[in-house]
Amino acid sequence: MPYAIAIDGPAGAGKSTIARALAKELQFIYVDTGALYRTVGLYILRSHIALTDAEAITAGLPGLRVTLGYAGGEQRVFLNGEDVSDSIRTPEVSMAASAVSAIPAVRAFLLQTQRDMAAAHSVVMDGRDIGTTILPQAQVKIFLTASAEARAQRRFTELQEKGADTTYEAVLQDMEKRDYDDTHRAISPLQQAPDAVLVDTSHDTLAQAIERVRQTVAARLPRSGQEA
Repeated sequence: MPYAIAIDGPAGAGKSTIARALAKELQFIYVDTGALYRTVGLYILRSHIALTDAEAITAGLPGLRVTLGYAGGEQRVFLNGEDVSDSIRTPEVSMAASAVSAIPAVRAFLLQTQRDMAAAHSVVMDGRDIGTTILPQAQVKIFLTASAEARAQRRFTELQEKGADTTYEAVLQDMEKRDYDDTHRAISPLQQAPDAVLVDTSHDTLAQAIERVRQTVAARLPRSGQEA
């Protein structure tokens, strides 16, 4: 039977990097649900639809097709056939993703896609509401977090390496706004599932954070779950 590992947490906590490393080690499929919402956000921005216009966003969904592909073991995200894996990693798209994720129609649009993946394969899935809403029956649930300052510094460093023109203060402000939006939205707000293990990586290096999560999973996943 397929096994599911759900990793939830705020933006910049390292969910994607850690989930990807864990999936590779376990030979599970990695599903970056945040990338799905970012792709919807990118589509809305390109369509020049106001992020506050839920009705127009809902009306635009039929023209949107989001699919996942894998190349060299890496997940790639496609918007109507175009590989947008790099385009969705900007601060503007990040904020758009947070906005559209609060719209019930968008969540319903992506929900079945995520569940179908978990039904067909053993997965490591990360996002905001995997353990609470998407995969409430996941065998292992982790809530990965870190201070806003630590997360902003990591994201700022990442953006600098990509040549983005921004400041730490701007990144921190965006991070705090997204935290507020994610935890206060009416539909599936960001919160720790009652049976999720809290892992705070504020003072960890990436290697230390990966090892802590690996040990947490190893202690809870049945040995048979080591095979996808």
